[in-house]
Amino acid sequence: MKNIPGRQTATLKDIAQKTGYSVNTVSRALRDKDDVAPDTRQKIKRIAAQIGYVGNMQAAALRRGYTNTIAVILGDVSNPHFAIMMKEIETRAREYGYSSFLLNSNEDDDLELEAIQLAVSKNVDGIILCPAQKSARNVEYLKSIGIPFVLIGRRFQHIRTDYVICNDELGGYQATRYLLEQGHRRILMLNGPGYISSARERLEGYLRAYREAGVPADSSLICEIPIVTDPAYRPLEKLNLEQKSFTAVFAFSDILGWKIWKYLLQHGKSVPADCSVVGFDHIQSRIDLPFSLTSIRSFKRRMSNAAVDLLVARMKGMPAEGPVVIDTQLALGDTVAALSQKQVS
Repeated sequence: MKNIPGRQTATLKDIAQKTGYSVNTVSRALRDKDDVAPDTRQKIKRIAAQIGYVGNMQAAALRRGYTNTIAVILGDVSNPHFAIMMKEIETRAREYGYSSFLLNSNEDDDLELEAIQLAVSKNVDGIILCPAQKSARNVEYLKSIGIPFVLIGRRFQHIRTDYVICNDELGGYQATRYLLEQGHRRILMLNGPGYISSARERLEGYLRAYREAGVPADSSLICEIPIVTDPAYRPLEKLNLEQKSFTAVFAFSDILGWKIWKYLLQHGKSVPADCSVVGFDHIQSRIDLPFSLTSIRSFKRRMSNAAVDLLVARMKGMPAEGPVVIDTQLALGDTVAALSQKQVS
């Protein structure tokens, strides 16, 4: 066996010495070539398994022209929303016979490009990407090299690509309309950066709900903050929220919803008695917690399955309908309370 620091790797030569067959016969047997007798193939495979032989997948992939692997590049894997989606993507890809591996961009364009280039260097058959969106250069790069890819969660309106997203405008509308129906008029929107398509579209829904209710929206209650879940960074502390008058919060994500909930508690306010909170993603559909955040359901399994289905179709040159937009749904929890007429006035 060849000595490698920390481990030993069995080779074709090792199998040949153990079985008494030539290296060529061993190689052909492991590839199930018909010119090797079935009993011989079985014996060689048994010995190979016993000594821990692992085939050179990259070399085999070069011979085949494909690797049966896809790369999944997500913005912030510490966010349970992305973790859940990765699990669903992996499960669906396995049903098609594909392996998948995860890369984290940390919502950074440069790290995203490095992840894309790493995936390409590993000869993946396709890529599922939740783009950082500070620029379009990485998506343009993917288009230029011709590798099949599907965007998930976000889209570029002026670049023709495959994507699978939830209906973010509808989600923003549903959350805000529900709060307005409960009597809230001053609704703080904690939104993601405006260059992210889902943040822009959720804001459009927020504003539509206000227009339909005939209530003016206060622009000072629309705040953009970073969305990376870095515990060392406390963006809420920099917003001077104690100077703003609001009775409800619509947060870009459940993570931000939980953060504002904690912030309110630390400042002596009760949820929902003093302030109502609505998040986005409905993470608690998969995580059992002792509290229930009202949220917008984005149907992570349906999005993930649709992204894999679309990518596999593109990789195999099969017809497929894309892009895909999946409608959202309000998921009621325990964090919204109706205001009395006295409180509204």
